[in-house]
Amino acid sequence: MDLFGIPEFISELTPIIRNWLVTMSQPWRLGQLAVIAATLGMGWLFAARATPHFNRWMRGLTLTTRRARFLILVRDRMSWIVMVALLWMVGLILAEVTWPSRSYLILFAARLMTALVLISIISRLIRSRPLRQTTRWAAWIAVTLSMIGYFDEAVAIADHAALRLGDSRISVLLVIQAILSIGATIMVASWISGEARTRLMRNEDLSPSMRVLSEKLVTVLLYGIALLVGLQSVGFDLTTFTVLSGAIGIGIGFGLQKVVSNLISGVILLLDKSIKPGDVISLGDTFGWISGLGARYVSVVTRDGREYLIPNEDLITSQVVNWSHSSTLVRLDIDFGVSYDSDPHLIRKIAVTSTIAVARVQSTPAPVCHITGFGDSSIDFVLRFWIDDPSGGLTNIRGNVFLALWDTLKENGVEIPFPRRDVTIVNKDSD
Repeated sequence: MDLFGIPEFISELTPIIRNWLVTMSQPWRLGQLAVIAATLGMGWLFAARATPHFNRWMRGLTLTTRRARFLILVRDRMSWIVMVALLWMVGLILAEVTWPSRSYLILFAARLMTALVLISIISRLIRSRPLRQTTRWAAWIAVTLSMIGYFDEAVAIADHAALRLGDSRISVLLVIQAILSIGATIMVASWISGEARTRLMRNEDLSPSMRVLSEKLVTVLLYGIALLVGLQSVGFDLTTFTVLSGAIGIGIGFGLQKVVSNLISGVILLLDKSIKPGDVISLGDTFGWISGLGARYVSVVTRDGREYLIPNEDLITSQVVNWSHSSTLVRLDIDFGVSYDSDPHLIRKIAVTSTIAVARVQSTPAPVCHITGFGDSSIDFVLRFWIDDPSGGLTNIRGNVFLALWDTLKENGVEIPFPRRDVTIVNKDSD
């Protein structure tokens, strides 16, 4: 434990705590502590009563996303905001009517709580929850130590608690600086990446696949730069990355073939524009539309609400039917038969007429009906029609056309035959 300087840290901290306890035991300081506790209780009571009214007021407003988030932040911290307001009010009044020492702790608590509340609100701008929590606590600790006058001492103690590994010296201060530096650069990269993503997705000059590819390249580039800048800012030797790159290369060669294959396949899919978000595809028994293109997989949502994550490599090496690659027009076929008593010319006419009346069926190209053969018990036809929204489903439109055809055939007295068999019973005992 001597390696980390823990005994020295305890020995330096003990007299500080002892002096603080002696100072706080004075009656006029205890009274100020009581006022601080009372303002906290009043803030909690006010928030408990005001929050329902605040929620009703918010529901009656037409708010943008940013304003709604800000009001929610204020609502969740209402007790602390009220406490800060009361502390400033009481502290300033006491500073005017009595000695400054009688309001020192109250004004100190007001400044401290103001800083903590502002940090709590500003830190919500960080999207990553672990990074947000780490930044919030680090800022709270730093502000508190700075306001009580022990920031330099805490920095010295953190720098003194160190571990030596060969020629390298790793201190607690260095670790904290590395976390804060990398976190700050990643936060900036995340914000820039979000802005770039918004602008790229609004760019109508780029195809959907190129938007996704550009967004992913920008994100990877920004995060890579953020990591390198963060490490270099704390004195990390970047030449050690050469050894790390060699280890990564060996790992890829032995165990990450599939991962790398999917990554490269994803880039190829984006570059050749064979599939893009919104396309309707069939792969084996899976039929649905593409909801997103990932670095490793493609998300396909089916009509029944299931979401399949198909590896990018499968879309490169397998036969994929893209129903909307170059055009959204899709032709569907329906086979049916009528009895030999029917007029084939009339059947073709009424079949086309009934199909055109069905919603989603295109009039251009127009539906057609052809005889495909003479069966054992029926004249066989094929009815062909076009739709331009395959994402709306195929089975449902086929069903609607079948129903329309059924109604039309019934109205015209056309029989839909079924196979018939004549059975002759031979009685061997008869004379």
